[in-house]
Amino acid sequence: MSFEVNIAGVKFSNPIIAAAGTFGFGIEFRRFAHCLGGVVTKALTLKPRSGNPVPRIAEFNSGLVNSVGLENPGLEVFTRNILPRMKGLKCRVLVNVAGEDVSEFVRMAEQLTDERIDGLELNLSCPNVKQGGVLLGQSPQMVEELTGAVRKRTRKLLVVKLTANFVDPAESAKAAEAGGADAVTVINTLFGLVLNDDGKPLLGGRTGGVSGPAIKPFALFCVDRVRAAVRVPVIGCGGIMNGKDAFDFFCAGASMVQVGTANLVEPGGAVRVAKEFKTLCQKKGIKGLEEIIGRAGGGK
Repeated sequence: MSFEVNIAGVKFSNPIIAAAGTFGFGIEFRRFAHCLGGVVTKALTLKPRSGNPVPRIAEFNSGLVNSVGLENPGLEVFTRNILPRMKGLKCRVLVNVAGEDVSEFVRMAEQLTDERIDGLELNLSCPNVKQGGVLLGQSPQMVEELTGAVRKRTRKLLVVKLTANFVDPAESAKAAEAGGADAVTVINTLFGLVLNDDGKPLLGGRTGGVSGPAIKPFALFCVDRVRAAVRVPVIGCGGIMNGKDAFDFFCAGASMVQVGTANLVEPGGAVRVAKEFKTLCQKKGIKGLEEIIGRAGGGK
């Protein structure tokens, strides 16, 4: 039984990846990272960011709302102090990059293209920053322009993480493909507002991004829709908490999946999902991903 995945010449030992913002830079959870197909780093920006005021996370019955605000040490500190410590990770490493405009994404791609990483994930979908993020991802024209500009500056595997907030992700995915993306990640968190007992916004950033089981049905719908619209692989994300959830995303058309909120619940969440998925496939007599990808029938 083999679940190896190859995207644009980059081979992943298995199709389960830790999602950006939920697994640090991988080195904090090294023993878990070794068991995954890959790790996507927390979002990185050109300059350091302190993030949003606290509180930054609120729980509700079927998920979380986060308003971290892309807190990170910036590109220079990352490449000098953090990246050297990541070289021992026994899995693929994708760096999630975020910026306020095309020029910032291009500068980051240029500086990272010669580093020992496996690829970039362009963050065009973060819902809790005032500039960049989801604002860029809501315009298919901007998605294509930005992806194309980065594609010209890097040979690395290029993945674009798309938003489904007030935009059709299928149109954005087609734009990313036209710009030269090797794959798209669908979806990031959805806009959310949490109020305290006095009816005031609870989160320090006022609004945030909803994740967890609550968004799974919508995320599955988006994966199914995007797979029918593009030829590049789709990486599914949104409410994957167990092996059956992962199985569902593959059936909807994902070639790989990212696990996010489950890692916040338990550091080994993604590893548990991977083990449960493998066990489920064994019980069903499934020997490879090709037997289940797109089984739901909405894609090609």
